[in-house]
Amino acid sequence: MTMLRRLIACRSGAAAAEMALSLPILLVIMFGSAELGNFFLNEQILVKAVRDGARYAARQDLSYFSTCSGAPTGTVEAETKNVVMTGVPSGGTNRLPYWNATTITVSTSCSTTAGGQTMAGIYTGNKNAGGALIGAPIVTVSATVPYHPILRAFGFRGVGYNLNATQQAAVMGL
Repeated sequence: MTMLRRLIACRSGAAAAEMALSLPILLVIMFGSAELGNFFLNEQILVKAVRDGARYAARQDLSYFSTCSGAPTGTVEAETKNVVMTGVPSGGTNRLPYWNATTITVSTSCSTTAGGQTMAGIYTGNKNAGGALIGAPIVTVSATVPYHPILRAFGFRGVGYNLNATQQAAVMGL
């Protein structure tokens, strides 16, 4: 009986037992913070890349955007997709892994008014091949990239998570 009392009163392993109980929670918080930081970093890279692509396309000649629907003509679509993926019109390395041109869309629409006002300035008299007034071409660049977590080795696969971004810009034709 005295042996049992001494065992119950002994506190020499209490710190180790408390650490064993709290360590999994601390590890989840630590690695979860790293994974969340990686997710936000990848999302920021994607948003900046799509913004760069829209800016690039918006500075192309107005003649590439005369259809007002679908993709711009000429090499603008391919170059814009490459700017989004790599940061340069041709060549370069991808900003994010597992990215390809099929996940990026470049489309065009036109607007003759903005806020109830008729377009003026560089858009005055902007007509398509059929002679119809088209106003201001607007390019829309969208991208979707599958998210690949840094903690795949620990069981967090992240399958099905995608990063998405869209940006619009009025074509200035400069």
